[in-house]
Amino acid sequence: MPTIAVNKADLYKSLGRTYTSDEFDELCFEFGLELDEDTSESKRPIGPDGNEEPPQLKIEIPANRYDMLCFEGIAMNLNVFLGRQTLPNFRLVAPPDGDLQTVHIGMDTAKIRPYFSCAILRNIKFTKERYDSFISLQDKLHQNLARQRTLVAIGTHDLDTIEGPFSYEALPPEDIVFAPLNQTKEMNAKQMMESYEKDKHMSRYLPIIRDSPVYPIIYDKNRTVLSMPPIINSNHSKITLDTKNVFIDITATDKTKLEIVNHILVAMFSQYCAEPFTIEPVKIISEHNGESRQTPDLTPRATQASSSYINSVCGLNESRESLSKLLKKMSLHAKPSTTDDDKLDVDIPVTRADVLHEADIMEDAAIAYGFNNLPRHFPGTSHSVASALPINKLADIIRLEAAMAGWAEVMPLILCSHDENYAWLQKQDDGRAVRLANPKTAEYQIVRTSLIPGLLKTIRENRKHAVPMKVFEVADVVFKDEKAERRSRNEKHFAACWYGKTSGFEQVHGLLDRVMLMLKSAFITREDGLEGDKVRGYWIEEVDDSTYLAGHAAAIYLSVAGKATRIGTFGILHPRVLQKFELPFPTSTLEINVEVFL
Repeated sequence: MPTIAVNKADLYKSLGRTYTSDEFDELCFEFGLELDEDTSESKRPIGPDGNEEPPQLKIEIPANRYDMLCFEGIAMNLNVFLGRQTLPNFRLVAPPDGDLQTVHIGMDTAKIRPYFSCAILRNIKFTKERYDSFISLQDKLHQNLARQRTLVAIGTHDLDTIEGPFSYEALPPEDIVFAPLNQTKEMNAKQMMESYEKDKHMSRYLPIIRDSPVYPIIYDKNRTVLSMPPIINSNHSKITLDTKNVFIDITATDKTKLEIVNHILVAMFSQYCAEPFTIEPVKIISEHNGESRQTPDLTPRATQASSSYINSVCGLNESRESLSKLLKKMSLHAKPSTTDDDKLDVDIPVTRADVLHEADIMEDAAIAYGFNNLPRHFPGTSHSVASALPINKLADIIRLEAAMAGWAEVMPLILCSHDENYAWLQKQDDGRAVRLANPKTAEYQIVRTSLIPGLLKTIRENRKHAVPMKVFEVADVVFKDEKAERRSRNEKHFAACWYGKTSGFEQVHGLLDRVMLMLKSAFITREDGLEGDKVRGYWIEEVDDSTYLAGHAAAIYLSVAGKATRIGTFGILHPRVLQKFELPFPTSTLEINVEVFL
């Protein structure tokens, strides 16, 4: 969770009283925050004036509460929770002449960062504390919600230094020339990329657009550059403590997060405008993708919540009116529905992007009521008793039998590389593996469809130990399944691996017989398995499998009510497989699907 440091004296002044450390810790707990540190109780660093820095409160904020990533948000939400104020009414106000600023979106921006939003804060009054908080909030949003600027990038400008209408375009880097922030020398975008390569802070953002044939760029009426998102703003329009009118531009690859960022910024700092909580909208003209509109849209989201659901989950018996008052403490405007005797009509303000479901409203009601005040026991006489799932009980039984037979259990990672799962086992990609969209390394590209690669990698990392090595695993593999709601399914497998100076084929075969005997599956012939209508047993047949040495592999079949099902394979691994996993000695493996035994 992000930790926000705020001036202790300023926050207590905003809350209207002074708290002891324990009292404020309790307030944080009641609201769902956590006081990480009160620096007044420890030695503080020396400031530029030669004195100790003022005491701070370091508060841990839930990762989804973007409206509390700054001093202003923390103070506002706690004051609403304490009943000292109601949530402000954020309003859009047109300029005196009635003409909105406009931004024209170029078609080529779809190639790089297609979404754009903006707003204007008029007649804002900055102090050093407010200015620092404004910059800090942008940074927190960039690191948190915006995922290091890959999803959203924010630019803020002194509107009095530029002139609308504005344009958002995408141009080749050689055609973009301006003086970047805090510099006076002009350079083109390609030169900037080279210049910032060694910059510890800026270099992390360069890969976002560096390899693109076009870079995003924002111009004013006179072709003065405002910013080149998501890298850097222009020095020409930088904001200072003397800035009165702030133009905010936001570019993104995620449309939803684009508007969330806009709402958070203007909601938190519009309180410092000459007319508090007013925002000047901007007209966006983007005809090529149907995104022409006026931003920001401050209309609350309307939804409904069931009072019986809230009461049942929380163990309460509150009226709809009482629940409405509780939700008001959490900045939600609620009232009893006139069309349904059970429902609440809830308006979710733009600051509460974290409220996505009725369960979130229920949670807010529980926080407002007080977790310590909730009933300790739910009404009713029906109580459930926790119990292991049948598949997990079965897995534990197999795990115990394998361990008692002298095999060591290992627990490799469920992710592996594509080659380990397919090419190194001399198998073709069957399209059944779940792929990661953005793997961080080549080692973690897919979710495994077999337990064998994990066992072989475990032995490889321990191959200096004495042989033979006997290891096993009982765990899940994952397959694509378009019929499932999540488009994939887990399947519990059991696998074992013998590694030594002999092949160990008889060892894995013996382990298979032991596990099957424990599962009450007798060894039978194929004919017996297919003839009887009640016979449950297994048999093996030679199989041609590229993972195994030719003539040294067998498929395992299980018979249930006269129907044969192939449940696994065992055999001696092919030398090329051993070479890929860097194993010098012969190795035999076994793998079966255990879910068929349920």
